[in-house]
Amino acid sequence: MATPAALLGHGGRLGAARTAFPAAPTPWLDLSTGINPWPYPMPNLGPEAYSRLPDPEALRSLERAAASAFGVDDPARIVAAAGSEALIRLLPRLLPARKIAVSAQTYGGHAQAWRLADADLTDEADPSAHLRVLVNPNNPDGRIVKPAQLLASTDGPLIVDEAFADTSPASSAAAQAGAPGHEQLIVLRSFGKFYGLAGVRLGFLVAEPRLAARVRQALGDWPVSGPALTVGMAAYADPAWAAQTRARLAADAARLDALLITARFEIVGGTALFRLARAADAPRRFEALARAGILTRPFPWDETLIRFGLPGPQADWLRLAQALETFR
Repeated sequence: MATPAALLGHGGRLGAARTAFPAAPTPWLDLSTGINPWPYPMPNLGPEAYSRLPDPEALRSLERAAASAFGVDDPARIVAAAGSEALIRLLPRLLPARKIAVSAQTYGGHAQAWRLADADLTDEADPSAHLRVLVNPNNPDGRIVKPAQLLASTDGPLIVDEAFADTSPASSAAAQAGAPGHEQLIVLRSFGKFYGLAGVRLGFLVAEPRLAARVRQALGDWPVSGPALTVGMAAYADPAWAAQTRARLAADAARLDALLITARFEIVGGTALFRLARAADAPRRFEALARAGILTRPFPWDETLIRFGLPGPQADWLRLAQALETFR
């Protein structure tokens, strides 16, 4: 069968997978996203986190904590939102650019957001573009443009989506975004992927203070929920957990590579949170895994590619290994 169109947009669409493969065993093992399977331990949330409106000072405290974690020296350049996706959708309404350079082989939400704003999309190398969008590390191939190279090439407005930069902090340009001399650089950061709490819906913009103020005003008085404020502040104040998690993710990514290579996949890229693999018969493999209740991520621009997120508990690793046995 052809890969269902609903599963080509992005990962995490378990409802569509259940509809397409109703006989698959449950529970599903969702490896279609790049979300840490070992989430940050949730702090105790009192009832007031849910019953009271989020406190503006708590929001400022979260932004200061994020600034410290990202190496940003001025918290006025940081804006918290309900996920980086909300910022991706908002920026086309605030920025005047009409010709946008963005790769066709990256996270598709950027192109979709600018199309909805009636912008013209062009190739990422087009020098006539008014604004460029770069995902760094790139999703799905993990390609990294080093900050020094990125900053040297910024000759116009540039949005850098660093959704997966927590796995490789040296790849981040957030510390420079919006600072003097780099006013045209805008960085987006995601909380939920590295910290394994995607449902919290928390993300950040780093930009020059005037644009940050415009974004803050557009988001309104309560852009982040009370629980997200509490969880975000706790996580960003815990660098030991982050360091241990980077080591664990790197080891798990290597373990996943070994499994996939044994199953005659070619590893062609990825980050510590996901691996991009190639096989000539990838559509057949995607379907076979789905019929085994394992959801992976195919791509509309290259049917030989599949992206695998990391399994978590040992039982999930064993289940994946058993399903991959058929490809050896």
